[in-house]
Formats: sequence, structure tokens, C-alpha cells
Amino acid sequence: MKAGIHVPGTTRRELLLRGALGVASASGAAAVGPFVASALGQSGRIDVEVVQLALLLEQLEADFYRRGLREVPGLSAPVRQLAREILDHEDQHVEALSQLAVQMSAEAPDPPQFDFGDAFRSERAFLALAQRLEETGVSAYNGAAPMVEQDDVLDTAGQIVQVEARHAALVRFERGEDIAPGAFDKPLSMSKARALAEPYIRT
Repeated sequence: MKAGIHVPGTTRRELLLRGALGVASASGAAAVGPFVASALGQSGRIDVEVVQLALLLEQLEADFYRRGLREVPGLSAPVRQLAREILDHEDQHVEALSQLAVQMSAEAPDPPQFDFGDAFRSERAFLALAQRLEETGVSAYNGAAPMVEQDDVLDTAGQIVQVEARHAALVRFERGEDIAPGAFDKPLSMSKARALAEPYIRT
């Protein structure tokens, strides 16, 4: 076993998802394809709930960036390029999680209608909410990790959360903030993650 940092009480599942600043795959949804394909046809209820919550959060983020690219006035070239790249990732995450839900014999619902208030009034407001959404997603994945029963679900989430953490870091950079203010991300319970998403859900 290689030497490294050991956090007492930390499980393999938590460590996988906390590897958010490790090497990321650049191949998008194709990278999680093998895990989606090998997911078991039946799953514990908690795995289904985790996948469906993750799907909702990814749908929310994809809609946010898609609309932001259309509606935010005067987006600078770097922020526009960043938003386009993140949108491409979020669309691939939605696709991968939707496939995973189907493989688990669960529902992969269409996204609801989202309302982001006045977040599109300026680039500054857009980036502020982008950071909040990305960091909520990362913390939600970390919080759900210890409850996941299937390795296929955990492995898929582990690949996605690393990219989500990079999104948050890049948005922080654009805002002139510390890209990694702490050594560990705080986990977020599923109920709190849902509560944070609810204000943006119209129907």
C-alpha cells in the first residue's frame, strides 16, 4: 500500500469522491460508459435516490449554463468559453446519469422548469450563482458517497464529482477567489442538497 494521508474514520467511498483535485478524464460521458453498462438491473432504494438527486442537480446546472449563454448581457470571452465548456460537461453528466437510472430500472425524469431569478442580469451575478451551484453539487456527491451500495454507482459519481470540483475552482478563479480554500470539502446531506435546489425549481 502506498504511503499517503489517512483520515481516521474515512471510508474508501468517501476518499474516492474527495479526490476532486486528482487527474480528471477529458473524455466526458464516454468515460463513465463502462460503469453505466455494467450497473446491476436491481438496486437498493438509496442508490436510486442518489442517482435521481444527482440527475436533478446536473439538469439544473445544464439549464443554468444554457440559459446564461443566451441571456447574460456582455459576457466576456473567457467567461463565455468557460460556460460553454461546463455546459458540455453537464449535458454529458445528464446523459450518463439518465442511462444509469434506466440500467437500475428506475425512472429518469425529464428536467423540471427552473427559475434562476435575476442571476442573468450581469456576468457578476451569473458567476456568483454558478459557484453556488457547482459547490452544492460537489458537497452533495460527497455527502451521498457513504450511503451508496453499488460500486458502479460510486465509480460513476466519483468520476463526475472530480470534474464538478474543477468547475467550481475555475468559477472561483474568474471571481478572483481562492480556488481551494480548504483541504477537504464538507459533505452535504441529501435533504439539504434538495433544499438548496428547491428555490430554483418552478414545477
